[in-house]
Amino acid sequence: MGMNKQWSMFGLALLLLVIITIILLGFMVDFFNPVSWGLIVLLALIPYIHRRIVSRRFVEWRDEYSVGIESIDNDHKRLLSLINQLQTAAHYQTGQQFEQETLDALVDYTKYHFKREEDLMETHDYPDFEPHKAQHREMIGQVNDMLEDYRNNPQEGLEETVQFLKKWLIGHINGTDQAYSEFLRARGVR
Repeated sequence: MGMNKQWSMFGLALLLLVIITIILLGFMVDFFNPVSWGLIVLLALIPYIHRRIVSRRFVEWRDEYSVGIESIDNDHKRLLSLINQLQTAAHYQTGQQFEQETLDALVDYTKYHFKREEDLMETHDYPDFEPHKAQHREMIGQVNDMLEDYRNNPQEGLEETVQFLKKWLIGHINGTDQAYSEFLRARGVR
C-alpha cells in the first residue's frame, strides 16, 4: 500500500507538471491559445475535483445513524472519526507510526464502546444480550486478525481493513444497535 500511495502522489505531480508545461508551451505559440486557457481552467478545478473524489471515501455522521441514546451516539461518532483517520492513513503518506497508533486507538475505543453497550444492555435486562455480546466478540476477533495481518505486512491490507470497518460499523448501527436502543429507550435510557 505504501508504494501505491507513492505512485499515486507521483502520478498526480506528473499530471500537474504536464498540464503546466502544455499551458506554457501553448502561451509561447499564441497567448490566446484556447487549449492553454482550457487547461488553466482544468488546473484550477483539480483541487475541487480531488476534494469531491476523496470526500466519498470518508464516512459522515447522519441523523439516521442515531440510536437515540446520546452516549452511544457520541461513541459511534468517535468510532467514525477514528475510521476516517484510518482512511486518511490508507490514502496519504502518514507513516507507519500514525497508522499503528490509529489502529490501536480504534481497537481500544471499540472495546470501550462495546463494554458500555453491554453494561447498558445487562443493567436493563435486554433479552438479546448474549447474541449481541457474541457479535461484539466476533468483531473484535476479526479486527485482531486484521491487525495481525497489518503487523505482518504493513504495506498491504489497510484499505481493506478500513472498508470492512466502515461497512461493519454502519451495518451494526443500523441493525442490531437500533433494536437494543429501542428497547433501552422504552426503559428511559437517553
